[in-house]
Amino acid sequence: MRMKKIMIVFGTRPEAIKMAPIILELKKYAAVDVKICVTAQHREMLDQVLKLFEIKPDIDLNLMKHNQTLPDLTSNVLLKMDEILKKERPDVILIQGDTTTVMATALAAFYNNIIVGHVEAGLRSFNIKSPFPEEFNRRVVSLITKYHFAPTMRAKENLLKEGVNEENIYLTGNTVIDSLYYILKKPVPDYVKQLKNKISKDSKIILVTAHRRENFGERFFNICRGIKKVVERNKEVIVLYPVHYNPNVREPVYSILKGIDRVLLIEPVEYDVLVHLINLSYLILTDSGGIQEEAPSLGKPVLVLRTETERPEGIEAGTAKLVGPYEDKIIDETERLLHDNVEYNRMAKAINPYGDGKASKRIVSILIDE
Repeated sequence: MRMKKIMIVFGTRPEAIKMAPIILELKKYAAVDVKICVTAQHREMLDQVLKLFEIKPDIDLNLMKHNQTLPDLTSNVLLKMDEILKKERPDVILIQGDTTTVMATALAAFYNNIIVGHVEAGLRSFNIKSPFPEEFNRRVVSLITKYHFAPTMRAKENLLKEGVNEENIYLTGNTVIDSLYYILKKPVPDYVKQLKNKISKDSKIILVTAHRRENFGERFFNICRGIKKVVERNKEVIVLYPVHYNPNVREPVYSILKGIDRVLLIEPVEYDVLVHLINLSYLILTDSGGIQEEAPSLGKPVLVLRTETERPEGIEAGTAKLVGPYEDKIIDETERLLHDNVEYNRMAKAINPYGDGKASKRIVSILIDE
């Protein structure tokens, strides 16, 4: 029996986090030849996750450039992956999510007649420009994919409505919950312990993560003004904000929030630190997709700083609420959770719709058995 060759490709920290448990699961099977290829679309933040999960890439394209544009990155990934696929000829390419790496890799696989498996398939915001360019990327990938690993029933229904054959859709849950549980079994990082010792036990910590491209500009200034007023009006609040390296994020954040009492602007943190900061927080303000999935497993309400989300399951389940990049709404909904215990408990105790921590086992089982 010929050994099955599976190539896993990713380029950013979120992709690495969600691919790591699949890689660890695949490594248990001697009958599978697993090749790991990273594009390093995001270099430093990707390397943090590789180290954390003890994953060593077989191929590292190292494509990240300062101020890289989407056309540059897309063409570079497409050309480099075309070379790799012609040389390696895997049976299956496994990709995750909706980044430029994912879209360009899927296209290279299509040009080379190689089967694509898509982890976290079927997410849709139904607005081609938001999130940008992610919504476009995931729609393109779905046209090319054979194995659609849908994290939720809603994602599966989206694919069915687009004409994807039901036989090619597999309901698996989201692998980010697998990674979350993996990290929680490890010791609390020293950084988190030191931070916790500096914060009063009576404080209510609000964790902020915001960096999405569609919020660049005036929207980011609105978000920061809303955060500033929440802190000024609520003396029990402490804001923890790991600030993304992108200057489009740093400019508004530091111009409005730097020097504000009880606002801690910190450098981007490693994933294990982030997980424990989520666990330490009272509530979360975010435009991240992954945190909408992770926080409910830890009983933390999420206020989403976007006008729409491709993760409506959390909104429907009550674990998250859309507030958009709007100053007044950020203030109103944050203060509601700070002072209304009934509303807080309703969100904190809602059931997480994103999985049970066994998604990677399901995905690997499907790939092995096919």
